[in-house]
Amino acid sequence: MSFNTFGKIFRFTTWGESHGPAIGCIVDGCPPNIPISEKEIQKDMDKRRPGQSKFTTQRKESDKVSILSGVFQGKTTGTPISMIIYNEDKRSRDYESIKDKFRPGHADLTYFKKYGIRDYRGGGRQSARETASRVAAGAIAKIVLKKIIGKKISIVGAVTQLGIMGCDASKWNDSEIRKNPFFCPDKSSVNLWEKYLLEIRKSGSSCGAVIELRARGIPVGLGAPIYSKLDADIASALMSINAVKGVNIGAGMGSAFLTGEENSDEIRGGAGKIKFKSNRAGGILGGISSGQDIIASFAVKPTSSILNSRETINKKGRNTKISVKGRHDPCVGIRAVPIGEAMLACVILDHYMMNKAQCS
Repeated sequence: MSFNTFGKIFRFTTWGESHGPAIGCIVDGCPPNIPISEKEIQKDMDKRRPGQSKFTTQRKESDKVSILSGVFQGKTTGTPISMIIYNEDKRSRDYESIKDKFRPGHADLTYFKKYGIRDYRGGGRQSARETASRVAAGAIAKIVLKKIIGKKISIVGAVTQLGIMGCDASKWNDSEIRKNPFFCPDKSSVNLWEKYLLEIRKSGSSCGAVIELRARGIPVGLGAPIYSKLDADIASALMSINAVKGVNIGAGMGSAFLTGEENSDEIRGGAGKIKFKSNRAGGILGGISSGQDIIASFAVKPTSSILNSRETINKKGRNTKISVKGRHDPCVGIRAVPIGEAMLACVILDHYMMNKAQCS
């Protein structure tokens, strides 16, 4: 299987399967002499870790990350950073009853048709378990960005839509996001979301979500106007996350409903500074960062592994039905927040390094 590597200068390669002994990643292109510790990386790993509330899968994984190479005496050496995360709570037997059936909405069928192999143990390589490795790589990217750009940079994600339940994003509060199990930025929506998701889970179904990412303190000039647009690479990064079906940059698809006056972010100058009166472009103009906050959002489909019976086929092409038991997220979008943050951090660092190489 090819295409397991993401990035151009700051690159990472993930490896491993959902029910294998371990998963991990190799980060290449990280600058030397950056102070990095497993403890710092673990903070982001814990945000994604399963089994932390009744609203996520009850698979119990500590997701403890170990650095195997690329760090000496607490600093990066400039060589590849290898990290490993052991799988601790596998229940492959949960999938025995569906090993010859294809789960609707999953990649089971296309994976089998392409590779001729059916790793039914939680989906194998196609499982969202792989994203833990991305979060480890993204944690390193965040640390490097803080070191080379400064503490003013921040990348924060939140769930702004849970199924049919929205929230008031104008009440966005970074500290509130960290206090509730939904990563919701609006405190007033949390109790309603809790009741809604409990009903979804009890019914044996699932729901989708929309995650918004806000990157602040981004310098002007990242990206290129044609084939390496910053927004194109962000969209590619977010679309590569399991279960993501759509990406918006700024107003995104909503910009089609605006007039030219409404959509254009008017520019003013004064005191040696440039200011924008709005940010419908999401901080990116012509594929290049404008210095405003980068705003991106992505839609995550409902979890495809549900208890309710669905029609499908088996490996012999015969019609059958399937009900997926086991431990699954009623809304996989909740744990996609730290994954989205990680992918955005990797893209921004990659483009920062490319920009320094060309325009330093």
